[in-house]
Amino acid sequence: MSVRHISTGSPFEAQIGYSRAVVADGWVFVAGTTGYDYATMAMPDAIEDQCRNTLATIDKALKAAGSGLDHVVRVTYIVPDAADWPRCWPITSAAFATARPAATMICAALQNPEMKIEIEVTARVPA
Repeated sequence: MSVRHISTGSPFEAQIGYSRAVVADGWVFVAGTTGYDYATMAMPDAIEDQCRNTLATIDKALKAAGSGLDHVVRVTYIVPDAADWPRCWPITSAAFATARPAATMICAALQNPEMKIEIEVTARVPA
């Protein structure tokens, strides 16, 4: 089995010991991703902006793997406050309009208090 690891350069990847994405046997597994702007390590306050940043980071990792948001088959959303989640719907609906992946939303605490959403995806590498 051929395995390739993809990094976004996030300091968390080295500190915690994980890859942003792993490509194996035609699948791309993207780690739980939060809304940091990894160029500046700034975290926006609004969940909508965090959601956009998160999806941009995921899209970048998927593209590095030879895939993209249109090839996502499974997505998991984690939010600490379920009341915030509906504000992300227009953003996630637009991002996954083509893929329409199987999805789950979980309400749970995240690593840092400023984090308002974490997203994890599984995608296929198109033939």
